[in-house]
Amino acid sequence: MRIALSKPTYNDEDRRELFARFRAAGHEGLQLKARQYEEYLERPAAFVAEFGDDTGLTSALISNDSLDEAGVERLRALVRFAAAVRSERIVYCNKRSRENVTDADIAESARILSRVGKEAADQGVAISLHHHYDQPVMHRPDFDVFFDAVVDGAVGLTVDTGHLLKCGITDIPRLIADFGSVIDNYHIKDFDGERWRLLGEGTLDFAPILEAIRRTGYTGWLCADEESKADLVPAIEVSAAWLRAAVSPQPTTEGRG
Repeated sequence: MRIALSKPTYNDEDRRELFARFRAAGHEGLQLKARQYEEYLERPAAFVAEFGDDTGLTSALISNDSLDEAGVERLRALVRFAAAVRSERIVYCNKRSRENVTDADIAESARILSRVGKEAADQGVAISLHHHYDQPVMHRPDFDVFFDAVVDGAVGLTVDTGHLLKCGITDIPRLIADFGSVIDNYHIKDFDGERWRLLGEGTLDFAPILEAIRRTGYTGWLCADEESKADLVPAIEVSAAWLRAAVSPQPTTEGRG
């Protein structure tokens, strides 16, 4: 498994510091928030000229948008940008509120994302749904409805541990086992019941979660989705150290006794 970081920044100085420090701390990739790339959407060459052509920098692009007609066209534009900067995937959050959403609405969103997902795959980009608190795929049954409606595997799943817990889904290992065939990305986030926390400082028991991930044979990204109030540099370093320990070979008792 490869380790990555997603961390909001609110000015150009912090963005540049994040881009400069992530590899030195031990991360192999970044999963960028929209504010970190969106001004370059129509100018991908300018993004590369400004920040370099390290594909780890753009391992994924996170988008939080609607699936109305205009939103779908914005997603298509993001696919073009992702292909140009050699991003592996778009991590897509459907920002519609969960209130009054029906199963039919969830299924229709899956079909829409499937159409764009097929187009994206032709350009070498994957589309991965990020479930989210107060978004259409929020409760445990929503996952079944959505992925039953996905066409030809055109949409993957980004599992976010913190959002699962916030949404009341406590058996995270079971969900991982159930959806292992479509999971293509993990956001590893800690939560204390009220706030996002640095990894290891919340209430999540990650040992069974990590074991469930290993059991599926997953080899992709584990991304620390770091949205605590921690300052940038400590957040980068703590997240990298925690993730490196998480993916290190596990001790075995074979041959002992």
